[in-house]
Amino acid sequence: MSLQETPVPCDEDEAFYVQSRAAYLAVFRSSLTNIVSKQQLCLALQQAGRNPTQATLNKYWTQRTTKLNFDEFCQILKSEKKTEETELMRAFKKMDVNSDGYISHSELEKALTTFCRLLVSTAEQCQMAALERLEANAKLKRQNFGSQSYSLPKSSVSSSSAAAAQAVAPLPQPPETPRAESDTTLKKDSRSSSRPSSARSRRSSLSNSITMTSSTNKASKIPEPSGLQDWHHSYMKGCFFLEDDGSISSLQYQLHVPQTTNVYLTIQPLSLSHGLDMPSSWMTVDTALFVMSAGETKEDSTLVCFTETKEKEKYVWKGELNAGTYYLLPFTSGCRLKKRSKKSLSIKPIELVYRTDTGELDLTRELREVLSDIFEVIDLDGNGLLSLEEYNFFELRTSGEKCDKDSWAVCKENFDMRKNQLTRQGFMELNLMEATEKDGDPADLWVTLEAMGYNRMLELVEACPFQLDVHCEDTQPSIQPLTLDSGPKLLLQALQKSITSKTGAKALRGQDNVFIYTYRGEHRISSLIANKANQKVTVHVNNEQNRNCCSSRGMSVFAVEVPARTKLVCQHILPINERQEWTYNCVESMLPCT
Repeated sequence: MSLQETPVPCDEDEAFYVQSRAAYLAVFRSSLTNIVSKQQLCLALQQAGRNPTQATLNKYWTQRTTKLNFDEFCQILKSEKKTEETELMRAFKKMDVNSDGYISHSELEKALTTFCRLLVSTAEQCQMAALERLEANAKLKRQNFGSQSYSLPKSSVSSSSAAAAQAVAPLPQPPETPRAESDTTLKKDSRSSSRPSSARSRRSSLSNSITMTSSTNKASKIPEPSGLQDWHHSYMKGCFFLEDDGSISSLQYQLHVPQTTNVYLTIQPLSLSHGLDMPSSWMTVDTALFVMSAGETKEDSTLVCFTETKEKEKYVWKGELNAGTYYLLPFTSGCRLKKRSKKSLSIKPIELVYRTDTGELDLTRELREVLSDIFEVIDLDGNGLLSLEEYNFFELRTSGEKCDKDSWAVCKENFDMRKNQLTRQGFMELNLMEATEKDGDPADLWVTLEAMGYNRMLELVEACPFQLDVHCEDTQPSIQPLTLDSGPKLLLQALQKSITSKTGAKALRGQDNVFIYTYRGEHRISSLIANKANQKVTVHVNNEQNRNCCSSRGMSVFAVEVPARTKLVCQHILPINERQEWTYNCVESMLPCT
């Protein structure tokens, strides 16, 4: 079919999950056991083939950290890539001061090279040994996470090489940690399946089965209003960004409606393609827009409406809004915008700057095209110019700092501006100046590009630009971008309310205080777990019977820990192929406390 079809989630997500569990279970007895010390975190990372430095450990285990769960461990693994031989060799080449390929003593070079290969090999063997232990122990493989059968990767390691690695660099054994289970409990577990299939678990499970029709068979429930071109119109652009921890962030907006009026709202991915035959890869990313009343405090804000109907790439809401001020909160589920494998790291990056025939530095054509796209995204109001406010959203994203009015005045003296706003040409000049100040070193340019979601091949892979439009029949709306300190909390509040207000709660069988809400939209299914008990609960979620579905969790079987008296969004589900029927068949089960 077309290039815009969402690719089937590759086995990489499942393989990553298996490898992560294998590493975790090499240190702990259960995937539900928490990491409670920096030393345990180090051991688990080593089992996963990482070689964390003290700085890396301190980044994830701060003075305020008391524990990390398995999900958080997986997010760390996604952020910390494995040590490659080329990376180590690059470090050792710093000792080669003459750049002749030799260190002063040939034996030293040989020893260092051998050490480099053994270090990488040991990390790989450590990870493979953990996988082999998981494969050999059926109980561990199924423990608390269903009976799904996993196979080792094809590139399995021979026993002789594993033995060699073990002889060269044996790993330290993890210290004894307090176990929640007694020896008696462990013996009982060994006699029964670790899948929650006991009588108690069957009584406390809940199965939801929903079959959804393909998008091609759906008639539009919200047709575009007749005479829409005559309505008052405002629009604003923005972008979803994937953060290092896997979360998704974006700007939020304030909408002012002077008088009560009929409103037509849309949000959609924004295409930046240079060629008509190459649609933007993110155009299949799902979007939504939540509208909340703007109270005096965030506690006073209430959900008013949200886009549910889809028209091609647009997500739509039509209705009446009273005069007043509202928050517009963009959202994407994360099913189709997620971290990708770092395959491009092994490929030579695209050049960003070059020297002309006269010896002067200039930006390459490829970089200019990307900078032009970035300009298009950060030009929020689409007037072809960057105001100081718009430029500062870009600066906060890429450097964490703001440009003050004095610095903006300096920009006005050096770069092309119009009406005290930076032109596209001025934006190019600014980036060229930064490259020139670094004598052509592209390091700072790469920091900017990666912060904006680009990889080393200048592909936009970890961001999704979007555009939202507001049409009012009787009055002119106005939209302003804003950054709310409570932004994520406000969006979460809206998301939870959108789920609980549209569906009834179903209690897990045998549980009086644990409820599942399953929202069924036209194009998305979302579930929420409400724990009304005074202690935390752990819910096992099994999506193995889903058909033509992708989950925001990126895995088919997982467990969710829900704190006492808390609501937690469990997952979002979208079809892999929207042109085919898809079936959501999820089983939620209570797990015993550990």
